Parts: sequence; structure tokens; C-alpha cells
Amino acid sequence: MRRRGWLEVRWRQFRRAPRPVVRAVASSLTVALVLGIVYLAYDVAVGRGATLPGGDLRLLALAGYVAAVLIVGAVVTWFVVPLPTGGARRTARTPWSAALGLFAAVPIAYLVLVVLVELVKPLLG
Repeated sequence: MRRRGWLEVRWRQFRRAPRPVVRAVASSLTVALVLGIVYLAYDVAVGRGATLPGGDLRLLALAGYVAAVLIVGAVVTWFVVPLPTGGARRTARTPWSAALGLFAAVPIAYLVLVVLVELVKPLLG
């Protein structure tokens, strides 16, 4: 049997990722993109001098973004990622389903925010 190289193994793992992992990442990415765009719109509005109620609350908005992505990512993953069972009719959800969503949401929240604030925001002017 031929021994595969590191890159070939990682590429195979990427192409054949387990469905629960793909669903967890997709749900967290969707939530992060929607909330990230809302945060970006708020950040651009405050940066352009818009007078909003409460003043400049970008730090609070950032904390709310991260908390919301983590919580909603965990909850949505809990709903869409049932644990595998032997029977086809019964679905089981445990805190591990939510933990999978939480662990997937942490890097996704950071990466989406970096892409939006560091790459997209300068393009908006």
C-alpha cells in the first residue's frame, strides 16, 4: 500500500468531511456573515460621522457580534446536527451537538470579522 503525503491526506480529509462538521461550519458561517455585515454597516456609519443613538458603541457591538455568533452557531448546530444513531427514525441531540457548533463558531467569527473589517471596509471608503 502506498503511503500518502501530508498534503494528500489533508486534501482527502477536506473533500470527505463528515456531514455534521460541514453542517456546523455552514451554520456558523451563515450566522457570522449576516451579523458581520450588520456590524460592518454600523462601523462604517459611525466612521462616517453618523449620529446614532447612544454614540459610538462599536466595542459593545463587537462584543455582541461575537456572543451572538457563538450562541446562535451553537443553537443552530444543535438543531441541524443530530447525533448518529442505529435507528433511522430516532434522532438524538445532546450538549455535544451544541459544543460542536460552539467550537466551529469561534474561529469562524474571528475570520469573518477580519475579512470584513480589514479587507471589505477599506474598499467601501
